[in-house]
Amino acid sequence: MKKISVVAAFGLLLFAALSYADEGVHWTYEGHAGAKHWGDLEKDYATCKLGKHQSPIDIETGKVKTADSDPIKLAYNGAKADVINTGHSVQVEPVDGGALTVDGVEYKLVQFHFHTPSEEKINGKHHAMVAHLVHKSADGKLAVIAVLFDLGRENGTLQPIFASLPAKAGDKHPLDGTINVSGLIPANHASFMFEGSLTTPPCSEEVHWIVMKTPMTISSRQLDAFKKLYPMNARPTQPTNGRVVQAGR
Repeated sequence: MKKISVVAAFGLLLFAALSYADEGVHWTYEGHAGAKHWGDLEKDYATCKLGKHQSPIDIETGKVKTADSDPIKLAYNGAKADVINTGHSVQVEPVDGGALTVDGVEYKLVQFHFHTPSEEKINGKHHAMVAHLVHKSADGKLAVIAVLFDLGRENGTLQPIFASLPAKAGDKHPLDGTINVSGLIPANHASFMFEGSLTTPPCSEEVHWIVMKTPMTISSRQLDAFKKLYPMNARPTQPTNGRVVQAGR
């Protein structure tokens, strides 16, 4: 896949946009400040309506092309972490939790968070939830792994997080023990890869997306615990505008 070119300063802007210390005007998923209106809330959010490579997208598997990139490499380890209620999701920030390598570029894991239902669709269908694992390279590029979840067996890796979710926006506590995000990744690393954007304001583009094909499972109790805080926090799918989705390995 063609590598993303973005200056380090722009990468820092993207990273700041993903942090839990949310700046700028108040935005929501529905209503007057909802996703349909993000691009009009302030000038820094204009890309939300003007961008041509916006995320999430509806992946049509019949149109997926063979990848021209190397297989992704994952190297995660157990790490201490903070769990934060950002006001828009629950975010987990591991300390030195490992890295992802794409096309020879290493991206270190900086945080992961959740959306319900899944923001990404596969052939027009949502999954119950998605986790977005956000990684950043040394020169400020971003790569995000999206792991889809269906209802089923309890997810043991997520259990320490979902057993004690921070109840209010701004609440933060250390995770009891450590977490290794490799437990969130399906054994089969087959994926869909494309160029997209942040799925929240300012919707900055030139983000490398890797959506895992094989869903993981969460229990109804785990999903309900999250939905008590955020019943719906998914941006609608965006036009592909001719983008090619590739089959990653």
